Amino acid sequence: MTSAILLCVDGSEASLAAMIAGLGLVGRGGPIALVTVVDDPDPMLVTGTGFAGGVMTPEGLDEMTAAAHEGAREILDETAETLELTDAPTYIVRGDAATAICALATELDARAIVIGSRGRSGFKRAVLGSVSDHVVRHAPCPVVITSHSGTA
Repeated sequence: MTSAILLCVDGSEASLAAMIAGLGLVGRGGPIALVTVVDDPDPMLVTGTGFAGGVMTPEGLDEMTAAAHEGAREILDETAETLELTDAPTYIVRGDAATAICALATELDARAIVIGSRGRSGFKRAVLGSVSDHVVRHAPCPVVITSHSGTA
């Protein structure tokens, strides 16, 4: 069986445009999987730090986590429908986006990763880093970066 190409989406219109451009480059000639990332919940919301107590109950944190997962599921379902990939497997990964995407690509022995770029440059990119930069440097497979803005 051929390994899948991972399409990394975040639910934005720019991300969808980047995936359309990416599919134009890599084609639809093999398995494709859709991936989105949700942040890990911050346990400090419940436990607090130092003298400050928590601001949320454990149940509230569970509800927040469930809502994030449901939002991620909606992103994947809407993207699959828009890209006409309703039979494609979908993955919701948690944590740091770049690390989680690379780990999933390794786990699935991905054939390639298609990811958008927000187009940061100069100082912002140096200070804030870039998910796509990290993925390019650490992915176990080729990476196609497409522009979110539609420009190079």
